[in-house]
Amino acid sequence: MQKQGEIIQQLSKKQLTFHLYFTQIVLLTIAFGLGIFLFDSWTDFWKQFHLSTSIITIGLTSGLLIVIIDVVLMKKLPSKYYDDGGVNARIFTNRGIGEIALLALFISFSEEVLFRGVVQFHFGLIVSSIIFALIHFRYWAHWFLIVNVVLLSFWIGFIYEQTDNLVVTIIMHFVIDFLLGLHMRKKGRQGSKEGMSHE
Repeated sequence: MQKQGEIIQQLSKKQLTFHLYFTQIVLLTIAFGLGIFLFDSWTDFWKQFHLSTSIITIGLTSGLLIVIIDVVLMKKLPSKYYDDGGVNARIFTNRGIGEIALLALFISFSEEVLFRGVVQFHFGLIVSSIIFALIHFRYWAHWFLIVNVVLLSFWIGFIYEQTDNLVVTIIMHFVIDFLLGLHMRKKGRQGSKEGMSHE
């Protein structure tokens, strides 16, 4: 995790942004490739997208609840529990709110389409949650972060099972990534100001 943090620190903002979007494009490509083989008809896939009140009542509220729990834990627990080698701070600190929103939307869409819309649809909650945790390899070196990711994946997967609606999980995922991204941005900027004041 430290090595990855060091590599990310050396990337320019433009390079980092490219890598973030490229990774999500790869996930979407995998989803499309798997979808060709696994779905008898694309109609089955598109049926997972529909507008309903559960987008607000379940997706939005679940996302907000996760963020509140996470922010409270960040304040109560020692900082080492959330130490990812400075990766999140590097990703979010120097981005505008619009940039964070766009990034969060792209990540939530691509990951939900692959892990819930394709993998969980065909192989179930456990398989999709395990694979979801595996691709978040930068958290493997820290037990608390990987437990966090696994629990989050199971919860999003459970919401998907209850609603059969990808829009709900995409909104939930977006709310979590966007608001935590804003939180990381604020923390990163506060840290930068404190560092400058001590120089």
